Amino acid sequence: MTSTPEKPTSPQPPSPSRPSAGSKTPTTPAKAKAKATPTAKTANHKTTAQPQPSRPWWSRWIPQGMPDDDRGRMRMVVDNIVLHIHPTKVPKRTLRFTYTWGLGGLSAFLLVLLISTGVLLEMHYTPSAPQAYLDMLQLESQVPFGSFIRAIHHWAANLLIVTVTLHMLRVFLTGAYKPPRGTNWVVGILLFLLVVGANFTGYLLPWDQLAYWAITVGTGIISYVPFIGDTLSRLLLGGSEVSGRTLLNFYTLHISVIPISIVLLASYHFWRIRKDGGLTIPKAPGEVLGRGLERVTTIPNLVRCEVVYALIWSALLVGWAMWVPAPLEGIANPNVSPNPAKAPWYFAGLQELLLHFHPVIAAIFIPTVALIALAALPWLDPFPENVGTYFRTRRGRYLSLMAVGLALLLTPAWVAADAFLLDWVGWLPDWPTWISNGILPLAFLVAGAVLLHSFLRLTLKTTHEERVLFWFIFFFTAFVVLTIIGIFFRGPNMDLYWPWAMPTGTHG
Repeated sequence: MTSTPEKPTSPQPPSPSRPSAGSKTPTTPAKAKAKATPTAKTANHKTTAQPQPSRPWWSRWIPQGMPDDDRGRMRMVVDNIVLHIHPTKVPKRTLRFTYTWGLGGLSAFLLVLLISTGVLLEMHYTPSAPQAYLDMLQLESQVPFGSFIRAIHHWAANLLIVTVTLHMLRVFLTGAYKPPRGTNWVVGILLFLLVVGANFTGYLLPWDQLAYWAITVGTGIISYVPFIGDTLSRLLLGGSEVSGRTLLNFYTLHISVIPISIVLLASYHFWRIRKDGGLTIPKAPGEVLGRGLERVTTIPNLVRCEVVYALIWSALLVGWAMWVPAPLEGIANPNVSPNPAKAPWYFAGLQELLLHFHPVIAAIFIPTVALIALAALPWLDPFPENVGTYFRTRRGRYLSLMAVGLALLLTPAWVAADAFLLDWVGWLPDWPTWISNGILPLAFLVAGAVLLHSFLRLTLKTTHEERVLFWFIFFFTAFVVLTIIGIFFRGPNMDLYWPWAMPTGTHG
């Protein structure tokens, strides 16, 4: 048999199937060149992906330049630590000066100024008696700009009490304490108390006669707290009277505990403003705001206003400090008391109450009830309809004027009557003084308030919101009148005098 020769097979084209594991697909020179040479698109992509140069650390505090567009300005607010307390945009209406009067921003500016000048003053101060007074003399006469810096610190501290008080008044008059801002209203009350505490503890540090006896009178009020008053007083004073230990205690509170608490609470206060939707929107009585409210970027609109306002107040403070130096009397002398011995001016209203009521009523009961009522305002008057409107309604303006007028009339009349006509203790000598000079006169005043409240509700047909407005303004004005009487109309032995007929103070 002969074999049939095999036909030559033609070479098969490579299979398009996936190569087996371990095999390598040959790379043609064209493909290799394509892999080695990136396309223009890839090259551009790699170029843009390169890391940007890092910004200097101080750019988080100090802006490096003004962006040209709104998006960049909004980003600047978010990235900057100082500006971050602001929202990126604000309603244009809130920039109106006569709505906020810049009181919140001014209070924050004064706080920064006080911390800065306080650090400078601390470098030349020793918290011990009598060295503290000698340091004051050296600061006033030998340290360059020492008297000027001390005057700035002194007047800024007093101004801060005024601005915080007026800021709270503005918040109340525009209804900005109502939900959801109730928590921040309570925080604001705590900040006010801390500001007063900072002023009170700093009042003693010069260790002169004015400071010594003002603190003696002021701390004496604490001893009237039932059951624990004496313990609290001794704890604060470091003994039974104002001494070098008191000075050290007040110094510690003044430079550490109180400032740290203020900074922490103020930071939360600013954050809470943003959390609650920013400032309330100003509107006319009865106006309904639409959704298309115009908003502008914080930079430069709001920041520019803040900078200009801060510069104006800086100039005013500098001028006042150069014209009126901080007071400094003779060194503290426990054996020579001035007549009259008055508390610091922001406690003058409370000291005036002590002349008309038993200490437990004047120093404990009335202030406690007032603070509780203030803190409860967001829940006593929660209606949000008129938030952003000064005095709530058109009739609210007339009721406010009525409240101011009645307080200006009735408060001095009551002070004069109690000083020259009424003698509760003499009429009821066998009664305990906390009843005859405490509960009884307070009951008469409460009865008068009930009659006035009934007149507002039944005769004038006022709303609940309008009555809350009336009583807040009435009591606020009455306390201001008491403060003015205590400062300017009380002379030796705390008797009443006209300011132009005030006799020269004596010493006891």
